[in-house]
Amino acid sequence: FTTTSPSSLNPLSNPNPNGTFTRLQNYPETPPSPDPTLPIPVLSKDLTIDQSKHTWARIYLPHQALNTPPNHPKLPLIVFYHGGGFIFYHANSTYFHDFCVRMANATQSVVVSVDYRLAPEHRLPAAYEDSVQALHWIRASNDLWLAHADFSRCYLMEESVGGNIAYNAGLRAAAEADQIRPLKIKGMILIQPFFGGKKRTPSELRLAKDLKRVRVRKVIG
Repeated sequence: FTTTSPSSLNPLSNPNPNGTFTRLQNYPETPPSPDPTLPIPVLSKDLTIDQSKHTWARIYLPHQALNTPPNHPKLPLIVFYHGGGFIFYHANSTYFHDFCVRMANATQSVVVSVDYRLAPEHRLPAAYEDSVQALHWIRASNDLWLAHADFSRCYLMEESVGGNIAYNAGLRAAAEADQIRPLKIKGMILIQPFFGGKKRTPSELRLAKDLKRVRVRKVIG
């Protein structure tokens, strides 16, 4: 009769003694497409936010914005935070890259997808801090693509834990409204946001021994 360690039941990652994770599955990643000669509806490029934290952003710009006159109305700005349980994925993960391309094209918006620090190497509130730092970075940036964005029409968006991060970024942005001007948060688009409260809900108590939930609680903070 043998027993199996709970950590070995996770097919996606294994915890290391030093508190880091070995992520066992390599998710597909997509490189940026910044070349304006490409016949594609949305261009993309990567820019560093904070080199010391290894945080960065992928910017998506509708191709036709490059041909608009200076007096043409600017595009809405969507700041996007990817999902992944605080543990997985990056801004260049193919699933989220494709989503941002479709979003930028369908809404004719400038999309900034933030690559924040992941747990458990960087536990909460690291992701929250990175989410707000990204807003300050956008405000201060002199990037030509971001010059096409209307900073007074900024929306925070994502699903699952990205929705959690966007929500917390919105709360902090409200408290720092003067510091992030002319950036103005007009709304949040939260798709099935992942939240946890101070008190357990009846379903959480009923599933208290569920291995997935135990792992998340131990990893993120």
